[in-house]
Amino acid sequence: MPGHTDNEIVIAAPLDLVWEITNDLENWPQLFSEYASVEVLERDGDRVTFRLTMHPDDDGKVWSWVSERTTDRSELAVRARRVEPGPFEYMDIHWEYSEVPSGTRMRWVQDFAMKPTAPVDDDGMVNHINRNSRIQLQLIREKVEKKAAEL
Repeated sequence: MPGHTDNEIVIAAPLDLVWEITNDLENWPQLFSEYASVEVLERDGDRVTFRLTMHPDDDGKVWSWVSERTTDRSELAVRARRVEPGPFEYMDIHWEYSEVPSGTRMRWVQDFAMKPTAPVDDDGMVNHINRNSRIQLQLIREKVEKKAAEL
């Protein structure tokens, strides 16, 4: 059965600031603890194709892949997919932003399926993504809230 995750966080910062910081791809290595580098390969309007490279995992393996991301500011949404799926059959990601009384809610929804040859199955990846998303969302909240306090 395909994997599905749904994680969100509320950031005590204006929506415009959250949108700007979290959609600044070139800054992702400073925003996310897992990414070593981002290389933008192509920009076409609101669509960006880019390569993400992670820091080495516990076994020393460096994971890297190409994704395509389309931002829709009027809908406060981002759609992304892996162009080079690696161990995934497919990976689709939807980011949603909304204003709430205490700031901005950012939500990540991921739908995917693992290849039979992948090092983990769908359930294992669901657990990994949920665990890591909580860590990354908390880091992002801390960094964006710190920036908001400086303004």
